[in-house]
Amino acid sequence: MSRVRSAALSSVLALSLLGLAACGSESSDSSQGTATLSSVKIEGKQGEEPQVTFDGRLDGSKEETEVLVEGDGDTVEDGQTVEANWWIGNGFTQKEAQSTYDEDGATQSVELSEDILPFLRDAMIGKKVGDRVVMLTSAEKAYGESGNPTIGIGNKDSVLAVVDILGAKETVPPLDGPQGEDKEPAGWAPTLIEKDGVITGLDFSTAHEPSGKLIATTLVKGDGAKVKSGQTLTVNYLGQVYNADEPFDESYSKEPAEFPIGVGQVITGWDERLVGRTVGSRVILEIPPADGYGEQGNEQAGIKGTDTLFFVVDILGAS
Repeated sequence: MSRVRSAALSSVLALSLLGLAACGSESSDSSQGTATLSSVKIEGKQGEEPQVTFDGRLDGSKEETEVLVEGDGDTVEDGQTVEANWWIGNGFTQKEAQSTYDEDGATQSVELSEDILPFLRDAMIGKKVGDRVVMLTSAEKAYGESGNPTIGIGNKDSVLAVVDILGAKETVPPLDGPQGEDKEPAGWAPTLIEKDGVITGLDFSTAHEPSGKLIATTLVKGDGAKVKSGQTLTVNYLGQVYNADEPFDESYSKEPAEFPIGVGQVITGWDERLVGRTVGSRVILEIPPADGYGEQGNEQAGIKGTDTLFFVVDILGAS
């Protein structure tokens, strides 16, 4: 992570800034700033920290955006993860508020999701890798009605942002279902109950009794990339307690689920048996209580602390 002057990086990105109390630098109404984006001189190469020279207080009441340097890379899309650096200045005080540029050339990896402040998203989505984008806007549009006093931007100030888009990871849409090589499942596994091609439950009539171990078997070996810890998985799944008549949870009749894997955000059995699988795989997991919900179980789902859980999981995407 590169050096971020004046404030932590999270203070720029986190939407929680919108809830800060109105305070910070004293400034007059934006109408007292009359200079436009064309009055600002921005020097330096794309990818290096810009040298910004103001010529009067900026008026951010009318948003302006300009591509100062045009790149020849791919167009950045909504939801994509980009490598970027940016410089933010207070257009009223004409002072630097924040910079992510580092002498070592480190960059910020940013997913252009709804968790990112809108003005940074707007500066990058639809632009190209290699672009240097300049945006002038109001503090209210950039950070909300309170501005961002943490980095010295009052609620009536204008905001100047210089953003260098340095790279973008390819966006791969999730699969519609398993995709790869069919495999013969292990003999211990329950069989799938399907209706009109949709999984609705598990049949334990030919399955073994729980082994007390965390085990898995592959029904489809996906032909996609291997799942790594820290990635966000997109999956369809169905979970059922051993010998239960009905599943306690499933996504096949709804929308696929998304969650981080390998970082403790889901039950241990999923973290340990889904990392290393390939996208497109369909697997069945047998999860003993210790790797599921533990001795406390999950009362809301009707799972006791002694229940063994079985899941069928389709890995549809990893990003």
